[in-house]
Amino acid sequence: MNHNGNNIESRLWAAADELRANSKLKSSEYSVPVLGLVFLRFADHKFQVAAKELEGSGGGRRSIGPADYQAQGVLFLPEEARFSTLIQLPEGVNIGAAINEAMRAIEAENPDLKDVLPKTYNRFENSLLKELLKTMNSVPMDIEGDAFGKIYEYFLGHFAMSEGQKGGEFFTPTAIVQLIVSIIEPFHGRIFDPACGSCGMFVQSARFVGEHKMNPDAELSVYGQEKVSETVRLGKMNLAVHGLGGDIRQGNAYYEDLHSSIGKFDFVMANPPFNVDRIDKERLKDDKRFPFGLPRTDNGNYLWIQLFYSSLNETGRAGFVMANSASDARGSEMDIRRELIEASVVDVMVAVGSNFFYTVTLPCTLWFFDKGKRKGKRANTVLFIDARHLYRQIDRAHRDWTPAQIEFLANIVRLYRGEATENLHDSAELVGEYFPDGHYADIAGLCKVATKDDIEAQGWSLNPGRYVGVTARVEDDFDFKERLEELNEELETLNIEARELEERIAENVVKLLEVE
Repeated sequence: MNHNGNNIESRLWAAADELRANSKLKSSEYSVPVLGLVFLRFADHKFQVAAKELEGSGGGRRSIGPADYQAQGVLFLPEEARFSTLIQLPEGVNIGAAINEAMRAIEAENPDLKDVLPKTYNRFENSLLKELLKTMNSVPMDIEGDAFGKIYEYFLGHFAMSEGQKGGEFFTPTAIVQLIVSIIEPFHGRIFDPACGSCGMFVQSARFVGEHKMNPDAELSVYGQEKVSETVRLGKMNLAVHGLGGDIRQGNAYYEDLHSSIGKFDFVMANPPFNVDRIDKERLKDDKRFPFGLPRTDNGNYLWIQLFYSSLNETGRAGFVMANSASDARGSEMDIRRELIEASVVDVMVAVGSNFFYTVTLPCTLWFFDKGKRKGKRANTVLFIDARHLYRQIDRAHRDWTPAQIEFLANIVRLYRGEATENLHDSAELVGEYFPDGHYADIAGLCKVATKDDIEAQGWSLNPGRYVGVTARVEDDFDFKERLEELNEELETLNIEARELEERIAENVVKLLEVE
């Protein structure tokens, strides 16, 4: 029986969240250990399935050992780390200490997980742990497909939502990631994320490859870097629970190029922190990862943008999330943006509406580079898409896209590139509504292909709203909150420009005084 459609994720989350509400724990104290138990239940499930298959194959005098499980791509679990052992612990036993030992035993048998699994269960009360183990044990044994991966992802997203700003540091909403993946199409090669958080970009890339009937392990090599050690552990567990491997390292991407990234990767995907200040540019001045120079402003956006660009090989594609203000930033940041546009690598820009992220309500922009287009028909053009009015309302404060909407947006890009559209998620109706003859066309309020001359005339802006225009909207459709957020975003851009002008005036004054 297939249990995939039974909404197991939401049932498990409701049970786990109720237990937290009845404890004295904050969400931040609870999240990693609970994700560790999801991982442990996943590992136990795979182990039990493999154990049944291996039972009849031992034969003769040879006993079945860890190597037999590892040969099947399954983590070997010693007796003390199995769910059946933990769930049957007698009354009075310290369950927290037993789970900690289980995690240590798994790490000892599986070196790739060394220092990854949580071992803080001694902070939890016995009664809470017993109920959590029962909750996780309720997952049926005949569960199919990537169900545990979906459970882990569901929990990650809900913890991110409840942790607010901190949640945004480790989790990018799945719909955003899926659109990035669908547009850059990472079918085969090396993928890099220098701000990889909990590794969601890699998970969705693997899922995309799987959807297209290929084996992700055979097609993709995964490389990540993340500054926060706890987030590195979350990411490694996320990869493991999806049956994926990867080279994930801890380090600050501004100062440490741990993967020798220049010109190395087929695909780059990222959701970096926006508008970071106080970066020590002295440490970066001779770094070849910034070929267009360092921006004068105290803002990291154009450092990230150059990191993504310089990591691509000669035909590489990149897709990343960026603050709206970067699309219109003036001064030295505009000079860098102009060089990128003139280099014919900017391929697609997508404006995303507000409330897609758990940490901020402000809208954002998705940027896409394609170094392979420089000698093709698209060398002189950029596709702008305004997706701000396309969304599904999840609750009062959060939005996402449906699978059909994601596929529709990616199909606009496919039409622009002269590729066949896809209909794995029933987007054909939307595509037929907007592009009835099956060919790309500019549509007011949705998409527009602009030339480099058009972009130069707009002051090298990469803001989709400047090109796409607006559809005729009835007055009733006016959304005050949305308009206020848009105006606030414009104000942020103007404030950045004002600060830049202040800096330049100050620099000029200093030069004049030196001449005196």
